[in-house]
Amino acid sequence: MTDLAARLLYLLAAATGRLPWRCLQALGDALAWLWRRLDARESRVARRNLELACPELDEAARAHLHRGVLRTTARQALETLVLWTRPHARNLAMLREAHGTELFDAALASGRGLIVAAPHYGNWELLNQWLAARTPLAILYKPPESRVGEAFLRRVRADDANAARVEQVPAEGSAVRRLLRVLQGGGVVGILPDQQPKGGDGVFAPFFGVQALTMTLLPRLAARTGATVLFAYCERIPAPGAAPAFALRIEAAPDGVAAEDPAEGARALNAGVERIARRDPAQYQWTYKRYKRRPPGSGEANPYRDLE
Repeated sequence: MTDLAARLLYLLAAATGRLPWRCLQALGDALAWLWRRLDARESRVARRNLELACPELDEAARAHLHRGVLRTTARQALETLVLWTRPHARNLAMLREAHGTELFDAALASGRGLIVAAPHYGNWELLNQWLAARTPLAILYKPPESRVGEAFLRRVRADDANAARVEQVPAEGSAVRRLLRVLQGGGVVGILPDQQPKGGDGVFAPFFGVQALTMTLLPRLAARTGATVLFAYCERIPAPGAAPAFALRIEAAPDGVAAEDPAEGARALNAGVERIARRDPAQYQWTYKRYKRRPPGSGEANPYRDLE
């Protein structure tokens, strides 16, 4: 039953992904408008995050950014259906620029192992497909709570010849051991560095001036293996016509990301994500409850509690 439901979801995604780009953009804009109109969860969480992370903005500027965040989020959700249901080679044509690929090539050639930190900025699914076209890699991901959602996600991320080069590693159980083996063998690991970890798997570090529970896994892997750490993202750029266009950008990680001290590593990791998010804050995933957990003993309440 799970496989059947996942197959039906895939067919629906494929049908939606075959709509013309102008239709998909119009649907995305309508969805963003509906989120604002209904004050949906996405709208409420994004608004609260912007209040916390961007206190320097006045009300009008924050409202403008809030609209941009929801529009980008909705459009990307529909773009992802396209990326998941058509050949990767065709999707990669949306990459009109590439910057820093020499850093990637040098890290591969070194044989020391490579950790790709891919923040929730721009289009990370397109980045996954670019990476798969260049090298075998293991990607750490957080499995959906739904069995149907998990089956669907595995299907769409495996529906291409290049996808066979990607090992999807659930963030649970023996994940750390598996990632260590890949890096120690000179391989490539992809990690989303801005997901909130479990309480015992992270430390608090500033993110846009607010303490956020931050993973220590990436800095620990870098410290133990000596692997190179690079930040990578596909940034949305202007382009003629309706089809979206992106620039691939690869950058060196900030100093300290491989520090033995977990707090220092977490600070450097967040600094790298923040540097990217500030390029165009509307392209960052502000609909995620990044600040839900608060530092022990701080007396701070969950800032999203009144939004439930």
